[in-house]
Amino acid sequence: MTQIHMGGASADLLRPFVIPTDRALLVGLSGGIGSGKSSVATAFASLGAVVADADAIAREVVEPGSVGLRRIEEVFGDAILNDDGTLNRGALAQQVFTDASARKTVEAITHPLIAERSRQILSSAQPGNIALYDVPLLTEQHMQDQFDAVIMVDVPLDMRLSRLQARGMTIDEARKRIASQANSDERRAICHIWITNTGSLVDLHRLVATVHAQWLTHSGTTGSPTGR
Repeated sequence: MTQIHMGGASADLLRPFVIPTDRALLVGLSGGIGSGKSSVATAFASLGAVVADADAIAREVVEPGSVGLRRIEEVFGDAILNDDGTLNRGALAQQVFTDASARKTVEAITHPLIAERSRQILSSAQPGNIALYDVPLLTEQHMQDQFDAVIMVDVPLDMRLSRLQARGMTIDEARKRIASQANSDERRAICHIWITNTGSLVDLHRLVATVHAQWLTHSGTTGSPTGR
């Protein structure tokens, strides 16, 4: 089976992948802003998958008292701190938005910390389970070769715009955010499973459960087991 439908949601198996037998299946999950990627991650977590959320980890590594925040403060000064010692993300964003060098400096500080923390979380997954890394810019950062399988989540543009406006963005802000990311063709070119998240939340959870059972476990039909 190369396509699964659950109500208004669907999944397509675009290319095969190999399921390891000696460790957890390492899955990269991504999708454009407003696609519902986080809901897919939640659905996998409810099935027992070990999930690392790149956005949550990015916040964690710059919490007060962290090595990340201390290093950023050393470079940019205490003007990027709030009165309570937390990172003033708006102030930092103003500094890096128009300064590519400053942005690279921040990335050089935070990206290794994020990568190490994600490895710690994902390495706890046992053989036969799924270790899922929820990462927004997987395509843009060319991370696809780090995973056994890549899952992309997508919805039509009008639905993405509507969801982003519901979060408080203006239509122009939403369009700019979407335009700054990879497009659907670029994502489709590197993924193994494509989820179209146009149904209800119930549809999505049922779809993920079926994808999990049929395509991501040894009892399913995708790929062949290997000890690599």
